[in-house]
Amino acid sequence: MTAAVSRRTLFGIGGGAATLALASAPVRAAAATSTSANPFPPPAELAFLARNENPYGPSPKALKALADMGSAGCYYSGRGEEKLIAMIAEAHGLTPDHVLMGSGSSEVLNCATMALSGGGHILTADLTFDPPVRYAEAKGAAVKRVPLAADMQIDLPAMQAAVGPDTKLVHVCNPNNPTGLLLPNAALRSFAAAVSPKAVVLIDEAYNELTSDPAAFSLIDRVRAGDNVIVARTFSKIYGLAGMRVGYALARPDIIAKMRPWSMNVGGNTGGLAAAIATYPDTAFLAYSKAKVVEAREMIEAAAKSAGLPALKSAGNFVFVKVPDAEAVRQRMEAKGIIIREPYGKWTEWSRVSCGKIEDVARYTAALPEVVRA
Repeated sequence: MTAAVSRRTLFGIGGGAATLALASAPVRAAAATSTSANPFPPPAELAFLARNENPYGPSPKALKALADMGSAGCYYSGRGEEKLIAMIAEAHGLTPDHVLMGSGSSEVLNCATMALSGGGHILTADLTFDPPVRYAEAKGAAVKRVPLAADMQIDLPAMQAAVGPDTKLVHVCNPNNPTGLLLPNAALRSFAAAVSPKAVVLIDEAYNELTSDPAAFSLIDRVRAGDNVIVARTFSKIYGLAGMRVGYALARPDIIAKMRPWSMNVGGNTGGLAAAIATYPDTAFLAYSKAKVVEAREMIEAAAKSAGLPALKSAGNFVFVKVPDAEAVRQRMEAKGIIIREPYGKWTEWSRVSCGKIEDVARYTAALPEVVRA
């Protein structure tokens, strides 16, 4: 029996690792202020820039698919899951046996960390999206965390040097969350080629579709080549289906077979699968969503520059801004009805701002100079 954990779950496991779960007290408190009959979206009066969601989803085609499948909600979702698996496999030149579906990419990431960490340890960066690693750690897995490089990038040479005979799984989020930094393609490919013969390389590509060249920056071709590589993807980001919980892993069939016993194994959310099937080939919606993210990202970067604040060059739907005191900035923004992410552990001078609706981002950019000076 397994317990799936979402990308938003917090584990209070000691040590210096950053807390990356977003079901934080400030965010929960903001959500709880809603008096709307619909409890799911954030309150209309708040600019909600904390969770890396795509507020322009679901797409019109996804909404139509949800309406059309209404009466089918009484049935288990196996047929829909099989259809989506076939679509994903065909898109990447793989077979259905290369694909494992999950409730968001969280479930398949958890399956990987649980299935492949036994008898050794997991290697990861010390500032990254690590709830899947924490999940395995809570169940007794050993974890080694490698500090970021001076430029806040994942330190691939240091990670490669840290791989030892008892390293079972190497976890890399690319682009990284919360920094937003995209690893240099040649460096990541060289790293994977050197490390994958020694340990399974798990690549979290939640934000891949938001990069300038998703195919080039993905390691799915190494899955196709039969390497010891797992790629995790989600419908929560560019597809705008965060609440519908659809994600998947791609890997060699023998690796998928090791992960599968750790999955819920009851099929996915019927509505989520219907929406994902409709949205997956919807290139017009994906282009629209990406354009909105780029617009918001450039607004945040420009505002930071104008305020004299360093900001990392993000390839995701968020920006990591260096401020004098991230918690003070968060609180001052909240007082203005603008909800951003709280600080990450010891990184108390870094503030992550999500690319929400353009009008909400405009509220943040207008408030930033005053908030930083206060």
